[in-house]
Amino acid sequence: MEIFRTLSFNLLVASLFIAAVLAVDPFSEALLSLKSELIDDSKRLTDWFVPSGGDPSGKISACSWSGVTCNKNFTMVIGLDLSMKNLGGAMSGKQFKLFTELNDLNLSHNSFSGQLPVGIFNLTNLRSLDISRNNFSGQFPSGVSGLGNLVVLDAFSNSFSGPLPVEISQLDSLKVLNLAGSYFDGPIPSEYGSFKSLEFIHLAGNFLSGSIPAELGKLKTVTHMEIGYNSYQGSIPWQLGNMSELQYLDIAGANLSGSIPNQLSNLTKLQSLFLFRNQLTGLIPWEFSKIMSLTSLDLSDNQISGPIPESFAELKNLRLLSLMYNYMNGTVPEGIAELPLLDALFLWNNFFVGSLPQNLGKNSKLKWVDVSTNGFNGSIPPSICSGGELVKVILFSNSFTGGLSSSLSNCSSLVRLRIEDNFFSGEIPLKFGLFPDITYVDLSRNKFTGGIPIDISQASKLQYFNVSSNPELGGIIPAETWSLPLLQNFSASSCSISASLPPFQFCKSISVIELNMNNLSGTVPENVSNCQFLERMNLANNDLTGHIPEELASLPALGVLDLSHNNFTGSIPENFGNSSSLLLLNVSFNDISGSIPSEKKFKLMGSSAFVGNPKLCGAPLHPCSGSKEIQDGLGLQSKGITKLTWVLLLCAGLVLLITVSVLGIYYFQRGSKGQWKMVSFIGLPRFTANDVLRSLNSTESMETVPPLSASVCKAVLPTGITVSVKKIEWESNSMKAMSEFITRMGNARHKNLIRLLGFCYNKYLAYLLYDYLPNGNLAEKIRVKRDWAAKYKIVIGIAKGLCYLHHDCYPAIPHGDLKSSNIVFDENMEPHLAEFGFKFLEQMSKGSFHQQFPGLKQENSVLP
Repeated sequence: MEIFRTLSFNLLVASLFIAAVLAVDPFSEALLSLKSELIDDSKRLTDWFVPSGGDPSGKISACSWSGVTCNKNFTMVIGLDLSMKNLGGAMSGKQFKLFTELNDLNLSHNSFSGQLPVGIFNLTNLRSLDISRNNFSGQFPSGVSGLGNLVVLDAFSNSFSGPLPVEISQLDSLKVLNLAGSYFDGPIPSEYGSFKSLEFIHLAGNFLSGSIPAELGKLKTVTHMEIGYNSYQGSIPWQLGNMSELQYLDIAGANLSGSIPNQLSNLTKLQSLFLFRNQLTGLIPWEFSKIMSLTSLDLSDNQISGPIPESFAELKNLRLLSLMYNYMNGTVPEGIAELPLLDALFLWNNFFVGSLPQNLGKNSKLKWVDVSTNGFNGSIPPSICSGGELVKVILFSNSFTGGLSSSLSNCSSLVRLRIEDNFFSGEIPLKFGLFPDITYVDLSRNKFTGGIPIDISQASKLQYFNVSSNPELGGIIPAETWSLPLLQNFSASSCSISASLPPFQFCKSISVIELNMNNLSGTVPENVSNCQFLERMNLANNDLTGHIPEELASLPALGVLDLSHNNFTGSIPENFGNSSSLLLLNVSFNDISGSIPSEKKFKLMGSSAFVGNPKLCGAPLHPCSGSKEIQDGLGLQSKGITKLTWVLLLCAGLVLLITVSVLGIYYFQRGSKGQWKMVSFIGLPRFTANDVLRSLNSTESMETVPPLSASVCKAVLPTGITVSVKKIEWESNSMKAMSEFITRMGNARHKNLIRLLGFCYNKYLAYLLYDYLPNGNLAEKIRVKRDWAAKYKIVIGIAKGLCYLHHDCYPAIPHGDLKSSNIVFDENMEPHLAEFGFKFLEQMSKGSFHQQFPGLKQENSVLP
């Protein structure tokens, strides 16, 4: 009997256990199976479990789980949203066959990898599939045509390979198709012109090639099309003008050539047209004035010629007009100033002439005007800031004259003002107390007078101020200048400024001070030690006196200090030798005495940094009396020089002479005739042409550098510096112009540019020496999946480098060949733009620079 009771009890327990297991409904069981395949490091699916006994009501347990949506009766799963849950892993997809009523599947913003599960295509009632921002790889699997009810397909930002899936075109209900940024290659299938309901198509940022199919013109329902940032061949199909519902068209950065089809003017509902960064030629179709709905037109960075059509005055809804970096000419039509909604006008780097429309800014709330590097003259339009929202005014490198308009000098919304390299005159009327947000002011290379405004210290957000090369400016440096909390760059060289340097009492953030070529007197204030972020100070060619403050040597970031051509006395502070940041100390032509610090870096600075001080000695100048070198020489004399010594010296001299001759012949032949010379840019240790040539000839120190190109090699100079070396050939008649441009490149300094250290040249070729960055380029790493923080860092770095080249570098240096292989990384994965300006050098070597690249002015050559 006891045995029977025990057996009965065990059977009861077992039956209850089986009932509990059976209580797990198949939907919940399938989702638990899916969960088991995923990586959930953030524990975002902790609520995905079935309580003991299941749900006695018969409802699906998973209906209460995060991301799961059920029907009203809780008997069917109709939605699954796993977006932004930091999930990873590869899915088998076997679970999806059960979810026949699923309408929405969202897997976006995760780290799912592997091939896209084919099981998803069993979800025949699916209306929305979002797999964007993941790392799905391999070819897009076949079977998607089975999703006959699909309305939205978003596969943006994945790591697919191979061609675009053709069978997507069979989805008659599809309205939104986003396959952008997912590494697809090959041509756009012509079948993509057969969508019946499509409204949005985004294929940009892939590796697509071939010609844009004319069949896309059959997409009568599409309102938004982005297919740029690919590498097509050929021109824009005129048939795109048949897309009657199109409101947004972006084919930027797509390697397109030919003229702009005037049939695009048939797109009467078009609001935004972006065709920038291509190779389009010819005139802007005047028929574009028929597109009355147009709000944004960007045709920049092409090879478009001719004037701005007068008929553009009819575009009453236009807000953005960007035609910069083309070959356009003529004057700006007066009608442009009458456009009531215009807030951004970009005409940079063309051949425009004449004056700007005098009503510009009077009829609209302008926010950004950039007409730099043209041939404009006359005055600034008097009402340019009448709208009260003007943020940036960029007018540099033109021939503007007169004073600054009252509208501009009282423009409280202003953030950035660049009017350098013009012929502006009169006093600087800027009232800095009225500019609460201004960060950047460049007034250099003009004819201003009356001194720097005294209230400059009220511009609390000012970061950059440059008033250099206004030779009659005069005045003083306002006492509170260094107290500006965000000021990083203060340049006022060649301005006839007198008086003394104001105290550095509140020197919080400044990194560059340039006050050379003035009439400054007195001493350098000792509280310069407060400038802990100072990297470069140039006080050359003034009347400064006193000792060189020891506090300068203690500045942790100071790299370049130029005190030449003054009246300093005393010795060079010894603690300069302990500075790890110092690259160049120039004290030439003063009254410095004593010895130069003995550290090697001072020898590398060269004698030119110390000459003109009769009482100064030590390497790289003559040895000091009593030094080891002198004592050794005296000891040799006291012992007498034997005949054998003379013979040995003579033999050594002959050997040296023969060696130099052989090397000279070798380098003469290697350089294809002509004497080699070396130019190294300011702030860098000196090296010679022979140093470079020896390194190039050394098989131990030279190797190719895959991150750049086959024409670039790595070399280790005798000074220990590792460099990338780029070779370029030139003719003697182009040498001067090319060296000027190389000098401009060498003076460009930004953390997101690869640094040009110098160049070694003769009459027939040159070697450009760059910093060597060992961490590869973007082309190699583009398929590496990165988190959004890393992507953001790369994009921002590239943008900052380009912004510097185009807007902060004078004269501007357009990159000319921006591509993934020309973006290289340092040890911290910070992006650097490489080979900027090199395309222009190649054109100059062919003698077609001025025809191909307008508006780039030349500077003084560094060649002797």
